[in-house]
Amino acid sequence: MLRHSISLFALALLPATATAQKDFVANYDEDKIAPFQLPDPLQTESGDQVTDAEMWTSVRRPELVKLFQSHVYGRGPAACKITHKQVSTTEDALGGKALRREVDVFFGNPGESPSMRLLIYTPKSASSKSAAFLGLNFQGNHTVDPDPTISLNTSWVRSRQGTTDENRSTESARGVASSRWPVEMIIDRGYALVTIYYGDIDPDFDDGFENGIHGHFKSETESIPQGERWGSIAAWAYGLSRALDYLQQDDSVDGSRVAVFGHSRLGKTSLWAGASDPRFKLVISNNSGCGGAALSRRAVGETVGRINTSFPHWFSDNFVQYNENENACPVDQHQLIALMAPRAVYVASATEDRWADPKGEFLACVHADPVFRLLGTDGMGGAEPPAKMPEADAAIKSGTIGYHLRTGKHDVTAYDWSQYLDFADRNLK
Repeated sequence: MLRHSISLFALALLPATATAQKDFVANYDEDKIAPFQLPDPLQTESGDQVTDAEMWTSVRRPELVKLFQSHVYGRGPAACKITHKQVSTTEDALGGKALRREVDVFFGNPGESPSMRLLIYTPKSASSKSAAFLGLNFQGNHTVDPDPTISLNTSWVRSRQGTTDENRSTESARGVASSRWPVEMIIDRGYALVTIYYGDIDPDFDDGFENGIHGHFKSETESIPQGERWGSIAAWAYGLSRALDYLQQDDSVDGSRVAVFGHSRLGKTSLWAGASDPRFKLVISNNSGCGGAALSRRAVGETVGRINTSFPHWFSDNFVQYNENENACPVDQHQLIALMAPRAVYVASATEDRWADPKGEFLACVHADPVFRLLGTDGMGGAEPPAKMPEADAAIKSGTIGYHLRTGKHDVTAYDWSQYLDFADRNLK
């Protein structure tokens, strides 16, 4: 409970407009953005310029990871030993196109540790292990596809009219998120799909971190300074890494060719997972906004102060000191994207998702580009990064950094997945 008292005390020191959600007014006017200077991803803490790949790998990259841990996402425990148990197998999923399995992965030994359930689809046509997309879902694995044989998740879920009963899923929830998870399209393109309900890892509410893996690893994090302890985003990212631990020993999935994908808060999670775990071959952020792909210093749409007030459990306690004070933070999100280099990364925005600051997401890619080029890739493609955002529904996907601005709202659509699959064909196969 100490964490709550620190967060609330820090918030109490801020102006009322920063702490009261009802008083918050988002800025969408480019002319009203306060002047700012982005921190240089290629300048070390000591002021030296990074001039080669070895200096990036041995000096600057570890510095940036530590800065993001200390000031934004928090630090968690070391990787734990996992165990797993196969729960179910369906040989003829998707009309015979796919093998579908459910596998429980434990954060330690069964009976002593919490677990997360992996729903795994692999193409039956594959002659060898398949590259895969791995992503967390919001409402349970049973919402990804209406098949009634998929296990109904019994964990706590956010209340949603018509699909929940006292924070528990009901049968009516089956398949409600299938538009965001075009399983058959992914299988037809030759990829495996692995998804996990994010609440299996850590419930998405501010409970003092008593539940989920936060509670399980409490003793392992007690030595970390309070302000630097991991928030929920870091916990979900930790779960994705443990899922990758399992996939690297799976018989049907090629664990060296896994793309980590996420939407909204889970897009923030996929970026941090990809930055903190270099084993992910491709990283995809869909409409991740503040604390994800969008530059914090622009303070367009959702700001650091607003997100910390609305969701105080997502980030480290230290992040609170940058509420409406983004320029004081030693890092910004272009540096987060740079941490993927030289691996591939794709960022997607939507025209009507102004809250997530599409231009700020695009600019973060542009300002990460020099790191990718230093490491021998083509960055956003071409001789230099694009000078302006692409038109809606015109994707940039020929380089190592992909980007598109889709027509529409805050969502995941077939258009988004079509771009991700094309990008994966170039970077995973």
